[in-house]
Formats: sequence, C-alpha cells, structure tokens
Amino acid sequence: MKVHSYYLLFVVLTICMLLGCNKEADKKTDHRYTTWSSYLGDPGRSHFTTLDQITPNNVSQLEIAWRYNAPDWGQMQMNPLVVDSMVYGVTAALRVVALHAETGEEIWQFGDSVQVWHSTSRGVSYWQKGDDKRILCTRGADLYALNALTGTPIPSFGTNGKIDMRSGMPETAKEKFVISNTPGTIFKDIIVMPLRISEGSDAAPGDVMAFNVITGEQEWVFHTIPHPGEYGYETWDDPNAYKNPMVGAANNWAGMALDEEEEIIYVPTGSAAPDFYGGDRLGSNLFANSLVALNANTGEYLWHYQFTHHDIWDRDLPAPPNLLTVEHNGQKIKAVAQVTKQGYVFVFNRLTGEPLFDIEEITVSPSTLPGEVAWPTQPIPTLPKPFARQSSELTQEDINPYAENREELLAFFKSAQKDVYSPPNLQPTLLLPGYDGAAEWGGAGVDPEDGILYVNSNEMAWNLTMKVNETKTNTMPLGKRIYSSKCATCHQTDRKGLVASGFPSLIDIHLKKSKEEILTIITQGKGMMTGFPTLSDSEKDALIQFLFNEEQTSSNNAKKEITSTTEENPYLHGGYHKFLDSNGLPGISPPWGTLNAIDLNSGEFLWSIPFGETISLKVKGYPTTGTENYGGPIITQNGLLLIAATKDGYFRAYNKLTGKLLWEYELPAASFATPSTYEYKGKQYIVLACGGEKLGTEKGNQIIAFALPNP
Repeated sequence: MKVHSYYLLFVVLTICMLLGCNKEADKKTDHRYTTWSSYLGDPGRSHFTTLDQITPNNVSQLEIAWRYNAPDWGQMQMNPLVVDSMVYGVTAALRVVALHAETGEEIWQFGDSVQVWHSTSRGVSYWQKGDDKRILCTRGADLYALNALTGTPIPSFGTNGKIDMRSGMPETAKEKFVISNTPGTIFKDIIVMPLRISEGSDAAPGDVMAFNVITGEQEWVFHTIPHPGEYGYETWDDPNAYKNPMVGAANNWAGMALDEEEEIIYVPTGSAAPDFYGGDRLGSNLFANSLVALNANTGEYLWHYQFTHHDIWDRDLPAPPNLLTVEHNGQKIKAVAQVTKQGYVFVFNRLTGEPLFDIEEITVSPSTLPGEVAWPTQPIPTLPKPFARQSSELTQEDINPYAENREELLAFFKSAQKDVYSPPNLQPTLLLPGYDGAAEWGGAGVDPEDGILYVNSNEMAWNLTMKVNETKTNTMPLGKRIYSSKCATCHQTDRKGLVASGFPSLIDIHLKKSKEEILTIITQGKGMMTGFPTLSDSEKDALIQFLFNEEQTSSNNAKKEITSTTEENPYLHGGYHKFLDSNGLPGISPPWGTLNAIDLNSGEFLWSIPFGETISLKVKGYPTTGTENYGGPIITQNGLLLIAATKDGYFRAYNKLTGKLLWEYELPAASFATPSTYEYKGKQYIVLACGGEKLGTEKGNQIIAFALPNP
C-alpha cells in the first residue's frame, strides 16, 4: 500500500512538472521574459523580465559596463532591442545602429550620412525565419527591411529594401504627412504599423495597415474612419467622412499589443482630426479614441471600446495596452489594460471586450462654439481611481505654494473652466491632466501573472483656449497667412514661441538656420512637429520669406489663395500654454510627477509616490516634488522597478512591492526613454538611451549599459 502511495505521488509530481503546475518556474523559463527582442520587452508590452541577477539587495552596486557615443546629439526615445549578441537602437537623427551586447562597440550603422532627419523614434522591430533575420525601421514615410547582421537593405523587400507606407492609403493621402515614431508589431510574416500623421484638417486617414515582412506587400487594412457598410460608419454624421479631405487621423501612433496564442492584436487609437474643433466631424467618431481588437491574420474587427466620444481635447490613447492575467470573483481572466492621458486605467476581458470594472457614462457640459456639438456623455471607470489629479478636484489650496506670483495664478484659476470634459471655447479651460497626459507614450509595466500595473504619470496643467480663425481674410500676405494657420498655435503669432512649454522662438531664425534647412523642416517636420508636404512650392517659399522677414505686402501677394483647407475651420486652437508660475514651475502644487502601483485584481492602489526632483527646490531643502517624465519602466519578477524618464536626469531603482527608492544614478543626459534588460554570457545588463533635449534639458548622445561589477 505504501509503495502504491509513493507511486501515485511520483505520478502526480511528474504530471505537475509536465503540465507546468509550478507557475513561478514556468514564468521564469518563459522565453518571452528572458529576452528583449520586442518593443517594451514582449508582444504583450509588459516591460517585464524574469532575469534575476540584479536584485533589490545588489542593485545599488550597478556600474556602467559600456558606453556608445552616437554620431548625433539630441532626444532619443528609443527602447533598444537585443537579439543574441546585438543591441539595436536608433539615434537622434534616425540612424539605426547595431552594437555589441558585451562592449557597446558599433557593428553596423544604417542611415544617410548627409541628410539629417529631425524626427524621433522609439525603436525598431525584429523578425526571423530560419537564417533570414531582419530589422524593420522607418525614415519619413518609408518602411525599410534591413539585414539584421549587416544593416544593408534587403533588395527583395518592396523596391530596393523599402516601401512607402502611404502606398496602402487612398490616392488623396499619398502626398500627405505620414511617418512612424513607434516600432511595428510583428506577427508571423506581417508587420502592423503605427502611423503618426497631421492633427489638422490636412490629416491623412489613420488606417491600420499590415505589410508582408518578406515582400513589403500590403496584407490587410482596417479603416479607423469606417467606409460604407463597415461597423461604426453611422457614428459619423457626415456619410462622406471617410473621404472628406478636411477629416482624418483616428490613427494608432503609440504602438499595439499582441496576443500570439489567441492571434489578436489590440490597437489603441488617437483622436480624429482636426483636433479641438469637430464641427466638420460631428458624431461619436468611431474608431477614434478606441481600443480595437482585430484578428491579427486578417484585420477583421472583433470588439472595441471608445474612451472619449467625439474628442475635442486631443485625448489620444498614449501608449500600447498591457496584456496580463487578473483574478476576479475567484476566476483567472486573460485581461487587457489600457492607460489613458486622463489618468484612468480601463481593464477588459481581452477575448470578449467585457469591462472588468464598471464604467459610468457621466453627463458633461455642451459646447458653446457655433457649429460644434460636444458628445453629451463620457465614460469614467469606477475602479481603479485615477492615478493623476483631475481639474475638477482642484481647489485654491492646490495653487503652487512656492510660487512668487500666487495671486496671478489664483486669478487665472478662478476664471478658468475646470469641469471634467469642459468643451473648449473662447474662454480658458484648465486642462488637467494636460495635453501630454497623465500616462505618456512610455506606458505602463505589468507583472503578467500577478495583475499588478505600474505607471508613471505627469501632473502638468495647461490652458486650453480656442480663438476665432482670422486667416480667412484675403488681406493678409500669403506667407503670414500660412504661418498663422500652420505655425502660430505652437510658435505664437509674434513668433516668440513658448519656450517653457517646449516651443522655441522663431525670431531671428534666419541667423540660426539656412533657407534649405527651414524648407526641410517645413516638409518633413522636426521632433514632434508634423511636416507640411502638401504645401505647394510657392506656399513654402512664401512662408520662408515671412520667417526671414523678406515678405512683401503687395496687393498681388495678399490675394494669393492658400490651397490647404485648414484655414476654413471657423475656430483654431489658441496654443499650447502650460499653467506655470513666474519661475517656470507648474502653477499647481506638487506632486508634479508620480509613480504608482495598482492592483488590477481589486482595483486598489498598492502605493503612489512622487517621482523625480525639482532641483531648484531640492537645493533649498524642500520635500520631493516629482517632475515631468517621459519613458516607461522595467518590471522584474524578483522585485525591482527600474526607470529613468525624469527631467532631473536620474536613473532609479525602486522596490516594486513598496515603492521604496533603492538606488539612483545621475546620467550624462536625461533619458526620456524606456530601458531594456538582457543577459549575455551569463551577465545581466540594463541599457538605455541618454539624449536629453526634451523639456529644455542638455543634449546628449550616449547609449549606456549598466551591470554589476565582476566578482
């Protein structure tokens, strides 16, 4: 009898091992979480690793293992990929580089050594079938396929190694501004591409397009502005919205998540264009501002949820969703969690789209702008509570206590609208969370099995005000009219810019850049500024003349027509004005940046702490304030949260269970990017890009890898 019992025990243990009953062992050996060959770690965008050489006990011993000095200086948002012995990254001028994982030595570089691109990139995609290994990257509207070992374009892909992503768009969009800042999602032999397009009435449609990785041919397309007969078509009052030249976008720019087992791709979308005034696109506007689940093989619609109806606040979904498993009512559920600019986390059954926490449709205020019809309700999740303050919650006590002009700030605060989803109008609205959001493009990290989500957040309030469009008059010279309709929102009517908000002055631009350089920026864009390729040569020339103070105000010049339709909107956005005090600090009280751990099993917060320091206040002995931050975390199974992202330029390690700071290191330049981790020859590394520049920080050019010292 005892022999029989032991035999049964042996059989049970054997079956458990074969079936993977030891979940922790399974997770540790799951290949998805021991490599970093996908954007943000894995197709589920978890930011998660089971590598465990670096621990909460020894993380303070980290030191720089290698540095790579890139040929270009400035902002690098890229999350490096690591495959075998190669680290793949993108420099500030969009050069793709392959570095040796142990030394940081450059193996190859792909990029034009003469033409400088002024965009930003969050990285590349990797695909492999047998010995065929490819890196997929973008420059402008072109998608390239490179040999992953040599960096040379693969001739059989498209034409000489590249395709124009606009080739899959309607004819009317093939000259419009289209780029991609975020790596595409690889599934089998296809890549599904995020697209960044204009946010004005010259925007291309935000179609989700899949291309064959081997040939470059389009595999499928999903119309985010539905065509006749497609689901969601009736949510646009204009039956011709899908082909209206003044309506576009509803694009995915932040990236996607993929469930490889279920073969479902989850696509978060942005607002329809033009932003802020939707008189030409009335209706709830599916599939803008939605999480859309598609069959990854075909692009077939499965389910969706819309987070903002008829968006007039630029509430794009800022980051890929996270795939994870949660426990609700005693059951394990495959879930998808989406963080938002508004500071909400929405959690769904990823197979059915059913919300796992109740969502309330609350009544919001109507618009007072003629021609605009704001949607009467907006969705708010009951749990989790927002991870950022809301403008409607603020009181006079929330004005910055360190401000020297507190009365001035208080006067604006009292005069501004502060309701949730206050429609933009000619009076100021205090927008909190702000334009960039609470959640940023760095996104959240999760432990895929325990249901905990970690998200860093900004708390920067902005002044949202509309203005009457005065460019419709033909008495204004052509160059000035184009500037007023295309450029003044960011750089201001007087060209002084909003330096504190990140928009440089264009006064005396002729002393800093040549006409050729300005022409390139107008056409291609720079950083997060979109380009204007649809402007005619004469319009570009007139704009340059205006910027160089050479434009004549003759009657002939004044009567020239602008071919762009942007100016036809009766109201324009009044500009991106941060709510700041006289010292350039946020007008509201700290914290100005936070780091949060949220249990998505219960919807409750585990902890929330200020994230980052305001150096000017820290040296005076003030408590930690938190600061603006861009870039996401790494989450380790053994208890660490590793993140840079902050304006103060530090790389930090926290205990993920408590939020306790364990270690910090001042970088050579701020890292507005998500780090990666990998193991090579038995040694674990953490690699991140330090480009600075954003938020007025010093420029840098280094990619740095950290590791523990050799024993």
